[in-house]
Amino acid sequence: MTNREPAITRRGALAAVGAGAVIGALGLGGTALAAPERKLFKLTPAQRAGQRVIFSYPGLTPPQTLLDQISAGQAGGVIFFGENITSLTQIAGVVAQLKEANDASPVRSPLLLMTDQEGGIVRRLPGEPVLSEKQIGESADPPQQAAEAGNGAGANLAGVGMNLNLAPVLDVFRQAGNFDDEFGRSYSMDPDVCAECGAAFITAQQPLRIAATAKHFPGLGAATVDQNTDLGPVTLDVPLADLRSIDEVPFRAAIAAGVRLVMTSWAVYPALDPDLPSGLSPTIVGDELRRRLRFRGVTITDALEAGAIAAFGTPAQCSVLAARAGMDVLLCSARDVSEGQDTVAALADALQHHALNPGQFDIALRRVLALRDSLA
Repeated sequence: MTNREPAITRRGALAAVGAGAVIGALGLGGTALAAPERKLFKLTPAQRAGQRVIFSYPGLTPPQTLLDQISAGQAGGVIFFGENITSLTQIAGVVAQLKEANDASPVRSPLLLMTDQEGGIVRRLPGEPVLSEKQIGESADPPQQAAEAGNGAGANLAGVGMNLNLAPVLDVFRQAGNFDDEFGRSYSMDPDVCAECGAAFITAQQPLRIAATAKHFPGLGAATVDQNTDLGPVTLDVPLADLRSIDEVPFRAAIAAGVRLVMTSWAVYPALDPDLPSGLSPTIVGDELRRRLRFRGVTITDALEAGAIAAFGTPAQCSVLAARAGMDVLLCSARDVSEGQDTVAALADALQHHALNPGQFDIALRRVLALRDSLA
């Protein structure tokens, strides 16, 4: 996603197996899994679906429909944008209100409360990190500056009660002024600099119980200034050798650093899948990210209302395709509670009618609940 709010929207495969394999898929021990297992007991399909959906809302005050959705156990979290925030004190009050609604939910795992606090232009909260990723990458000591940014972002989010940052951007930009570089959202044209900075940001932020998100897998660094997935379809015809030796390098470093989430892009990468955008592609999510790179954390989509995937259906319909591809968390960021409600309904219907594999669905749900419990 870019900083152009609200003119454009936010841009940005496991079979049912035994308990031991589920634990391995989660990357967690049995103790961490026990609570999510208990919480799944007797949940309705809508509640199971809702725990994987992130909502958004317009303006400064969460509408009652959102509070009711949370209390009913049919929401997994909320994303905040600039239009939702006037000050740290104001948004801290909103966060407290959302947490109070969650206290009534049958699933008591903390909500995922998130924003894009990348640094530079793209930050929703006032304060740290002030430097953009590009400024960090051009500094005298990029890893140290990135660590300070990660610590600052984590402390800032924790101070208002949030627990997830949709950062860092790990795209390796190719040309000055292109899609990532236009707003200083990439550390460098050098994949090793991006890898070092991303890992430093993540390892500094996550001990503060603020989950980091590496985005936008497998990389938007080759996108030109006009290739904005918010607005329409984007195809990045990058050779497979370049994808793996350039674009994926920072993601490998992030995974090694223990990043909790990876966000996929909505671009099409013909070298990996000629037909489907990354977040709808079982090949990219399941084969490339999960199996080849061995990521065991939580996957999250970019905005379901993005123009890049409009040809595949409504946001709700795309959520089913994304879940089928292996995405764990579905992001509804149109600042409209009904978008999230429609997404929950579509996922629940697909679950009930076996358009989504129930075993795979619950593996993803357990992974999400385990993440949320770890942030309490």
